[in-house]
Formats: sequence, structure tokens, C-alpha cells
Amino acid sequence: MSDLDSPTDPHSFSRPDQCRLISLDLVWDIDFVKKVINGTAYIDLEKNSASITTAIFDINKLSIRRVFCKESGNNLEYEIGNPDETFGSKLEVKLPNGNKLKLTVGIEYETSPDSSALFWLSPLQTAGKQHPYLYSQCEPIHARSFVPCQDSPGVKFPYTAKVTVLKEFVVLMSALQQSSNVCRSNSSKMEFFFKQPVPIPSYLIAIVVGDLASRNIGPRSKVWSETEFLDKAAFEFSETEEMLKVAENLMGPYVWSQYDLVVLPPSFPYGGMENPCLTFVTPTLLAGDKSLANVIAHEISHSWTGNLVTNSTFEHFWLNEGHTTFVERKICAKLGCGEPLRNLLGMIGKKSWADYVNNPNTKPNFTRLVPELKGVSPDDSFSSVPYEKGYALLYYLEDLVGGPEVFEPFLKAYIEHFKYHSINSHQWKEFLLSYFTEKGKGSALRRVNWNDWFFETGMPAVPISYQSCLADACQQLSERWCSTGDSNFGQFSSSDLDQFSTPQTLEFLNQLMEQDPFSLTKIAHMESAYHLFSQGNSEILFRWLRLCLRAKWNKCIPHAVSFINKQGRLKFLLPIYELLYQWEDTRQLAIDNFQEHKEEMHNLAVTKISKMLKLT
Repeated sequence: MSDLDSPTDPHSFSRPDQCRLISLDLVWDIDFVKKVINGTAYIDLEKNSASITTAIFDINKLSIRRVFCKESGNNLEYEIGNPDETFGSKLEVKLPNGNKLKLTVGIEYETSPDSSALFWLSPLQTAGKQHPYLYSQCEPIHARSFVPCQDSPGVKFPYTAKVTVLKEFVVLMSALQQSSNVCRSNSSKMEFFFKQPVPIPSYLIAIVVGDLASRNIGPRSKVWSETEFLDKAAFEFSETEEMLKVAENLMGPYVWSQYDLVVLPPSFPYGGMENPCLTFVTPTLLAGDKSLANVIAHEISHSWTGNLVTNSTFEHFWLNEGHTTFVERKICAKLGCGEPLRNLLGMIGKKSWADYVNNPNTKPNFTRLVPELKGVSPDDSFSSVPYEKGYALLYYLEDLVGGPEVFEPFLKAYIEHFKYHSINSHQWKEFLLSYFTEKGKGSALRRVNWNDWFFETGMPAVPISYQSCLADACQQLSERWCSTGDSNFGQFSSSDLDQFSTPQTLEFLNQLMEQDPFSLTKIAHMESAYHLFSQGNSEILFRWLRLCLRAKWNKCIPHAVSFINKQGRLKFLLPIYELLYQWEDTRQLAIDNFQEHKEEMHNLAVTKISKMLKLT
């Protein structure tokens, strides 16, 4: 049996079934010069029997200085296992003798400058250009690289933190700030105190340190950013409270007290990250017209589906993301154009899902709703599948049992039943069947082929079709462009898109992506008609650049390079780099540009793009 053969999680060395982390207290000092965090983790443990003699934690490139029993102050023996490049090392601590089932272990340590959870930005990589910046990204298994823990989503715990940093910085965490004061022992530093009373998995521990300011955007929400982004961010996310209220109506009370957002620097690799009390968002959402606020609806939904009820391992990641996408689209529909909008968003999502499934480079295992991930980094399996296949399953089930008015009460019951816990797909299915059997709807679910949905590769055997009247105009405009030869372009003008909502424009471009590449003449006339290179909406620009690169239009090359250099969002970077690499004329440009800018990128982006460019 290898070190990673944990009975509870294929990605963890820890044994919470024997000795479990039940709460965490962090004391940290931020060192921007060395690019490390120095500190102590006080870990409250509970043994399942007095005979247990060791506690096992996950670490990755942590320098352990001392391990001790907090109660006695005595040092404890420990052993660090051989390091694995992906999963780090096992830290095995010998516990003091005695019959006590609960105790507190202290671990003094220092992070590595190469910590995969921490991203240190130079002043030049920030908007203000004056101060460095630090942010973390722990999901899925990177918390172990900045705190010793049982780094599994099946282990949830409350935490507190005291963070010391130079006075010019503001510290934020995925917790409620309790207070801040000048450090008594060093007046050039500040101390910030945080408390997260709701149990969370380790991947939701988060920190941001920078020259940050805030603005109230609701009775329980602030937006934080560098001052250069603050006005735009406050405008863009002004509907946050409305979304929170709709989410509460669907899933029950919001238990986290505060819902703040922080706009991170452009290198952040995701659209958003649902850290409790403090959602991280990319500046690519700042479109200027609130047209990408659906990402905020998604992150808000995670406050219930993912944060309150959590997948027990990342093989069941769809429980987080499928439910969250389902609720996100319900929020957007209730605040927008109803079911036609929800179905249009489903069509857009299905396109990205099908693209991934049909990509010859995609591993079939990763197209399963519940993939086999033993020995596989969950970073490698990240895709649209848990989002869109999970959404499709829930959409299908909703239709089977009688529609939204029948299915929506299940969401609230599901959250109430499993809140504060981590579950797997089997537990979810058993609760679903029990709930609807009690409601007299059990027979409607007998036709569901659960094995196909959970474990078969590719698209599901049951065809999922989202019908939306909002897509009709998109289809008509797409057909007009496809049926027009390299002439008669006078029929097209900017008014074609002026009448579209953002989701309609995205669907129009998606439909064009399903056709053969346009001629150079046609693609140039489309730009003349619609001026898409000047789009402030990153999702629209992303799709337009892909269309242009497929057509091998030289004029788009500087726009594509500028786009991938200005932001670090993985969903944008990977497809654009792939198209540049596939086009022989731009292959070397893609490699050279990556080599020049990789130091500005998140390490996850560097790893994935290196593989795609065949550099590793």
C-alpha cells in the first residue's frame, strides 16, 4: 500500500478516519522580501480511539522547524515522507502518550518561495505599480503548500488567524475580520485578526495581501481592489445583494454573514473562486456593462453548493460545480428573461462541454461525471464536464419530476440535510431518490441510467436539448453569414448585434464556430461591420479571436497576443495558445511569447501551457 492509499481520498496522505483535524489556528508573518510565510499552525485534533499514536498531515515544500504539544510545550517526534512532485509529502507526527482523545499540536514552519498555493507579484505586475501583492489559490490540493493540514475536501473545520505584515498593506482572508492594530513589538507592522466559524475544507483557506481599498456595494457586501479598479468594480457588481436574496429563496439562509468580493490582478487563472466571505474574481469580468455578472451568481451559489455542502473528494467535483451552475442559471433567469435565458445559457455551456469531449487530446476518463483520479492530479482533470454534464443531469431530473416548481424545493432540502458536511455521489443519489419517493415522484426516476450518467465517457446517452426562443435570432444571423459568398456584405451592420443581449452574441459566435472557417474576405467584413476587436466583454472577444485564428487572418495576430498577455484566465489562455500553436505561421510566436511572459503567469497556467506547447 502506497502512502497515498488513504481510504478516504486518493489525493491525500492523511488519515482523518483515525485522527481528525477539527479546528485550526494560524499565526503568520508575511515576508515579501523572501516571498515566504513564516508561522505556526495550531491544529486541534480528535482521535477515534485512545490507541491511535500518530497524526498524519499533508505538506508540500514546507520547511518544518518544530512540532510540539501545545498543552505541555514538549517537542514531538515527526517524520517527513519522500516528496512527490504533485502530492507533496506525508508529515507523520507521533502523539504524546495518554488516553485523551482531543489535543492540540503546534507546527512551526516556513513556506517555500515556490509554494504552489501562493502567487507573489512584483509592483510592476500590479495596477498601482507601487507595492508587491500576494494572493493564494488552494483549490484543489494546494493548501498543503502553505499550511500543514489534512488537505482533503472531506475534512472540514473552522479556523482563526493572526497575520502580521508591513503597515502599508491590507490583509484579507476567507474569514470575518475581527480587528487590526499596530504590532506592539514592531510599530512598522500591522496585525490582522480573522475568524471563520463555519467549518470549511482546506481548499477554501485563502489570503490576499496588497495595497487594497474597498467600497460598500450592499448591506453585507464590499468590493475590494486596487484603487485603479475600484470604480469599475463597484459598478460592475452592484447587483450582488439582489443575487444573494434570490439564492437564499432557492437554498435557505446565507450562513457566512459577509459576502465580499476582491478583484485580483490579471494573472488570476480563474473567473472566480468561491472563498467564503471573500470571493476572488478576475478583472476580465469588468466589462463596463454588468454583462458578465453571471460569474458572480455562480460564486454566490457556491456559498451553499460547494462551501456548505462539499464534494468529499475531487472525483465527485460535479456535486460542487454542477449544482452551482444549475443554481447560477436559475438566479440569472429569475433576475432576467426567465426560462428562455436559462436555456440559452445552457446552450452556450453545452457547446464548451461538447468541444472538450470531442477534442482528440481529451482523455476519455476526464469526460466522466465521476472520473477515476487515483494517482492523477485533479488539476489535470479540470474541465467544463463537472459544470455542464452536472448541470445537464440536474436539468434532466428536474424535467422528469415535473419541472422547476417540483424540483426547486429539493434544492433547499438537500442543503438543509447535508449542510456543514462533505458527501459523495452515492449519498446524493440516495437522498434524491428518498426525497422524491416521499413526494410520490419515485417512479419518474426509475428510467434514469445512473451508471451511464456517472461513469460512461463522452456525451450522455440521453440527448439533452435546451430550447430557447432567444436563440432563434442568433441562428438566423449565423445562417445569413454562412450563406453569403464573398460579396453582398452591405446587408450587415452594427445594428445586427445591438439588438442582442450578451448571451445571444455569445451564442451567435458559438454557432459560427461550428461551421467551416470563414474566408479572409468574410472575416474582415465581419470585423468592419461589428468592430469586435474593440469589445470590452472578454467572453465575446475570446470567441471572436478564435474565429479569426481559425480563418488564419494575419490582422488578428497582434490582438490575440495582446489578449493572452493582458490576463491569465485559463479558459482563455489555453484555446488561444493552442490555435496559435496549430497555425504553422504563428507556432514559434506562441512559444516565444510564452517564454517571455511565463514569469507573469500563475504556475498552473505555466504547467498546462508548457504541456500544450510540447515544452515539457
